[in-house]
Amino acid sequence: MTPLSRIRNFSIIAHIDHGKSTLADRLIQLTGGLSLREMSEQVLDNMDIEKERGITIKAQTVRLAYTAQDGIEYELNLMDTPGHVDFAYEVSRSLAACEGALLVVDAAQGVEAQTLANVYQSIEHDHEIVPVINKIDLPAAEPEMVRKEIEDVIGIDASEAVLASAKTGIGIAEILEVIVKKIPAPKGDPQAPLKAMLVDSWYDPYLGVVILVRVIDGVMKKGQQIKFMNAGTTHLVDRVGCFRPKIEQLNDLSAGEIGFITAQIKDVAQARVGDTLTDAKRPALQALEGFKEVQPVVFCGLFPVDANDFEKLRESISKLRLNDASFSFETETSAALGFGFRCGFLGLLHLEIIQERLTREYDLDLITTAPSVVYEIELTHPDPAGVTQIELHNPADMPEPNKIATISEPWINATIYVPDEYLGSILKLCQDRRGIQKNLTYVGGRAQATYELPLNEVVFDFYDRLKSLSKGYASFDYTQIGYREGDLVKMGILVNEEPVDALSMIVHRGTAEVRGRGMVERLKELIPRHLFKIPIQAAIGGKVIARETISAMRKDVTAKCYGGDATRKKKLLEKQKKGKAKMREYGSVSIPQEAFIAALRMGDEG
Repeated sequence: MTPLSRIRNFSIIAHIDHGKSTLADRLIQLTGGLSLREMSEQVLDNMDIEKERGITIKAQTVRLAYTAQDGIEYELNLMDTPGHVDFAYEVSRSLAACEGALLVVDAAQGVEAQTLANVYQSIEHDHEIVPVINKIDLPAAEPEMVRKEIEDVIGIDASEAVLASAKTGIGIAEILEVIVKKIPAPKGDPQAPLKAMLVDSWYDPYLGVVILVRVIDGVMKKGQQIKFMNAGTTHLVDRVGCFRPKIEQLNDLSAGEIGFITAQIKDVAQARVGDTLTDAKRPALQALEGFKEVQPVVFCGLFPVDANDFEKLRESISKLRLNDASFSFETETSAALGFGFRCGFLGLLHLEIIQERLTREYDLDLITTAPSVVYEIELTHPDPAGVTQIELHNPADMPEPNKIATISEPWINATIYVPDEYLGSILKLCQDRRGIQKNLTYVGGRAQATYELPLNEVVFDFYDRLKSLSKGYASFDYTQIGYREGDLVKMGILVNEEPVDALSMIVHRGTAEVRGRGMVERLKELIPRHLFKIPIQAAIGGKVIARETISAMRKDVTAKCYGGDATRKKKLLEKQKKGKAKMREYGSVSIPQEAFIAALRMGDEG
């Protein structure tokens, strides 16, 4: 059992692509966690998507043995946390399991939005923060300017910040020394009743559900009966161990240590992040603070392009759910798209990752409907079950307007970092999206804008627009601030006077006309011409707000008339007109899948 004074638990905080996973690789290499032959790029990112995009999706942990300059061997537990806003709750739990953090900032790019959000979380957990200025080998590196920026923006002393380059290995030995000297040892009582925090969980096909834990008090042993305090379930521990980064089995995990356990759990949903684990026979008096149920924020429909793939999609989604309990799904049918699933996600990146994994790992062709958020609807009269307030996930399920008293939508507090020259276009974008400006400050050559925005306006294509307007330099982070009442309406799309449920969306009345016009114009280009004319309309209730007409394909029926009376031509044209009217009455418009996919692409609609 390692004495508490020789344990250091720390995480790495950084914005996407500031070198967090590369730094973790170097720390593993220098402490001999893996031999040179076993090393690969981004050891702790084990999904292909993580490696390709340079992002961390699942929190990973590794235990390293490091002999410091004073000759003492320390046990270092490194938590590699996700950097993206969608996984903010997982990050908060990972940070709660540590006593300190390495703040990694790119010497060329400086402090960015997500760095800021995670640093504030870290400060709330009373962490000792060690600044590291990475990528000093780049030609554009300005370490002194970044040092000043860390002090100005975050307000922590960066005079002793370690200058490093994780890629070339500069400064890695100094980082290890600073971790040992500056980050405090964990506190805990090995004799007290067991109290451990569930940091993360995932499904392993051989071991079942693997649970990552940080032991606060007491000792966790193999063969022990443990109880999940928030879930109320009891399980038998059958394996205890740690990652170095290869799996190493241990006899126990003591207070202050981080490791993993397996307990014959089959479903990740039973092991919820942030839960408190205790001994079933000698339980702790109260659970750890900070636990909350993770709720999906963004919803969208996933449909197979080929209807025969529906069962394959069901199976694939169920398998993904084994590994990701924060993602929810239920069956849904659409007149236009057939059978599919209504899925809930933590945010847009989460949606993108799940969609990409389904396409790649399970070889599926999918259509994704426009993402929507959860609305709260206050009804004028209670429904048969006596309910007066309902949550709306799917625009197609919206009650009749006369039954709705109020509709509330979720709002967010967004922090945007952007270089000066792009500020004007970014402010206009926020203004167009119904944003309320709260603050605007300058740090060096960059502006920090704080806006309150409706989440509905952000999920559509806000991030893409932000990146294209700022040529990729703007960074964006947000937190939810609750629901506000809004003048929201359901906009339906009618093709040949038939509603197309998959294209309906909830929009603000003020922007409905622009959105509607954009959608009908796009559909006019996408739907092929038929033998009869097709009206495409955007409507709110019974009122049409935008319309386009696809003209009919016509055969030249007057071609055989040469000379003679003009009434002969008129007669033929009248006959054709009647035929077309009849055809329109009975004809059905087939909208090709490509048209759906293109119409639902998150292009800017105004």
